[in-house]
Amino acid sequence: MSPISPDSSRITEALGQPLSALSLDLEAVELTPGGKKRVLRVAVDKDGGVSLDDIAEAARAVSEELDSGDLMGEQAYTLEVTSRGVDRPLTAPRHWRRNHDRLVRVDLSDGSQVTGRVGSSDDEGVTLDVSGTDRRVAYAEVAKALVQIEFNRKSEEG
Repeated sequence: MSPISPDSSRITEALGQPLSALSLDLEAVELTPGGKKRVLRVAVDKDGGVSLDDIAEAARAVSEELDSGDLMGEQAYTLEVTSRGVDRPLTAPRHWRRNHDRLVRVDLSDGSQVTGRVGSSDDEGVTLDVSGTDRRVAYAEVAKALVQIEFNRKSEEG
């Protein structure tokens, strides 16, 4: 999603509490022009992932909040509520926790790159399993981190 505009900053502030009441984290808000209508995209997430029911509840809560005030003004808009998605960078400790055991590619601030499986994580950093060796990476060292899609990963049980 693109950088937050002044309008989406106000929207972000207004939506935090209603989504939190549903045990959802507000991950991103994007407000973009779309012809005669604007498009408001709201991304949510929670531990264990979000279900379609969670998305429906979030859409209702967001819609009620927007309808109760003047956040969107008079111009028509389309509301899209979605999950965070695997293509979004890991930017907060909760993202690392929620992707435990997933394969990630991490671009470090020194220009190097490391790929490993997410192990334990806390508020300061994460331990990655890189080819069988644990490597601790502080979040301050991470320039960008993305989950890698694995189509043929065999489970440890199988």
